[in-house]
Amino acid sequence: MRFFPYDQPYENQREAMDRIHNALVRGQNVLFEGACGTGKTLSSLVPALEVAREEDKTVVITTNVHQQMRQFIAEARAITREEPIRAVVFKGKGSMCHIDVGYEECQALRDNTRAVVDAEQDKQQLERRQRELLTESQQGDGGAADARSAVMDELESIEERLDDLEDQNVCDYYRNNLTEDTDEFFGWLFEDVRTPDEIYEYAEQRELCGYELLKEGIEGVDLVVCNYHHLLDSTIREQFFRWLGRDPEDVIAVFDEAHNVEDAAREHATRTCSERTFESALDELADADDPRAEDAVNALSAFHRALVETYEDSFGFGERERIGENWEDVPIANEGRRDDLTLEFLQRYEGRGIQEDLEAAMKLGQELDAEYEEAYREGETATRTECQTLQAAAFVSAWMNEGSKEGLYPVVAVTRDAGTDEVYGRAEIYSCLPRQVTGQLFEEVSATVLMSATLQPFDVTEDVLGLEKPVTMAYGLQFPADNRRTYAVETPPLFSSDRDDPAVQEDVTETIHDAVRMTPGNTLTFFPNYGEASRYAERLESRSRSRSRSNVTVYLDEPGQPVEELRQEFIADDGAVLCTSLWGTLAEGVSFDGDDAQTVLVVGVPYPHLDDRAEAVQEAYDAAFDGTETGWRYAVEIPTVRKTRQALGRVIRSPEDVGVRALLDRRYSKQAKSDLGKYSVNSTFPHEEREELLDIGPEKLKFAMLNFYGDHDCYDGDAPAP
Repeated sequence: MRFFPYDQPYENQREAMDRIHNALVRGQNVLFEGACGTGKTLSSLVPALEVAREEDKTVVITTNVHQQMRQFIAEARAITREEPIRAVVFKGKGSMCHIDVGYEECQALRDNTRAVVDAEQDKQQLERRQRELLTESQQGDGGAADARSAVMDELESIEERLDDLEDQNVCDYYRNNLTEDTDEFFGWLFEDVRTPDEIYEYAEQRELCGYELLKEGIEGVDLVVCNYHHLLDSTIREQFFRWLGRDPEDVIAVFDEAHNVEDAAREHATRTCSERTFESALDELADADDPRAEDAVNALSAFHRALVETYEDSFGFGERERIGENWEDVPIANEGRRDDLTLEFLQRYEGRGIQEDLEAAMKLGQELDAEYEEAYREGETATRTECQTLQAAAFVSAWMNEGSKEGLYPVVAVTRDAGTDEVYGRAEIYSCLPRQVTGQLFEEVSATVLMSATLQPFDVTEDVLGLEKPVTMAYGLQFPADNRRTYAVETPPLFSSDRDDPAVQEDVTETIHDAVRMTPGNTLTFFPNYGEASRYAERLESRSRSRSRSNVTVYLDEPGQPVEELRQEFIADDGAVLCTSLWGTLAEGVSFDGDDAQTVLVVGVPYPHLDDRAEAVQEAYDAAFDGTETGWRYAVEIPTVRKTRQALGRVIRSPEDVGVRALLDRRYSKQAKSDLGKYSVNSTFPHEEREELLDIGPEKLKFAMLNFYGDHDCYDGDAPAP
């Protein structure tokens, strides 16, 4: 309890902390599902810090949601008020660099700067020594004169070296790190829990490199808050643990919003290489005066031509003209044989052997990369050139050696360059099984806690992420049940084939309109995609204008637009409705507390786009877990219902909140299970949530909401007419 920053934990919070503490002491993994109000963050963080203090470990808590990052910082600051801990918030170099250079450039600048500073310090020491020897020789010490002569020779050599180094690229910010007293920075850093923005600003004012100082100060701290990629990317993880001064077994990892780990791990394991990279590599090889360049060209040009030919052959009439600025997949997988791109590559390749030529390309690329590094260090180039040959050769080698392995799926995708209007492609090795990434991580670290409001069913999470016999616990909403209602509204199922049906649209619009009118405040409405959100926003505006007595403001969240300003406008309103996508940023990690929103509607079942890539994931799960229906359940149905459950959790955020949560689609209802069969998703919800779902006809929803909100005296004045 020394790390618990408030008076008393909730009853379930105390139980969760006790169970998590016991599991972490035993080095076990924990799957922890808790609805809003269960205090998941502190339930995980408090016992993790206690075990880390007892066993000299470091706690790393990580998320991919910005809102949660801010919550972690707030909780860590509260803990430091009660029990001194050293905590840092760590972000990638790209968001903290003062001169905006890439990783390779930064590394070269650091090495050059340190070399210059070391040489200057050596020069100062030699100058001081030669002055001492001069004094001694003037006092009659004959040996001092000989020693001074040797020192002067060294000094001349150092000065020549400094003359050479003056032309090299250096970082003035990092130079100040090395030459100035930075104790003040570290004193300031650990007075509180500092955000990356605060560190950047503090360092910028003093012309220091805050990122490098943070790396120096991170060793041996009690708590680190960071992003997923610091743990899921194996290369970054190895460096990160080295900066911490910890072996993996000395780290307790806590993953927040852990239902996202599956997709994040898959993304980190996926490799891509674009047509532009191959073109640059071939240009690079054309300028290389090396006999191996011809061998490298044999392999890379054949793969480049095969890539172009593969996607060009896939276009039907008019399809090329319809390609937009987003990447679009081109199916290339085949049953029982290699994919179309590999077959085209093998057919086009001419040379002494693909592996031999790729090996030559790799070795030449490594040498060219070393030359680029040296040129940047010496100041011959203003930026650090990346070797395209090395990147292209490494990718083709991986494509040929790994592309057909279990769980890996070959993909070609195309896009249109907005500037040139040119269509170009990329090849991708898509990883279907995230446990190939996460399984190794969970084995390496001391223990993990994976927490989320939507982790169930636990056996699926265990299989997908490669967890061995984790401790599991789940806590539902702890707030008064009388303060909420959760309805499964039997509007027509919004199958993709029925969404354009005018009768279906009219039924859904009328039901949404009724719910908005009966809500004594704002209504959040989530749809399967942005297109449907836009469709119903327009219909609601039209309906509202035609019924002046029920006029409401309709807000529409559109893809690619910043949402915080829209959210602030919405919560400042009263009686408004916000239409957005279940796949957007407002569906999870964002709170609508108190009067921000009182009703949340989920319209339809948000199945993802079931393309060939999704089919590949299903097939990989079927093969990995020995079940013909396993792939659909693991890869589609469960993640879809998790999306729905996340959206429902945007309201009812405290014991005092009163609200309605409604699912508008017959597939959610208990009654429809016998009619819809496999299309019903009711049984995919956890048992306690299914028990809370009340089936209701769309025509009765307005009366149920009117009675519920009326019983809680939520209407300011007269209640609306049903």
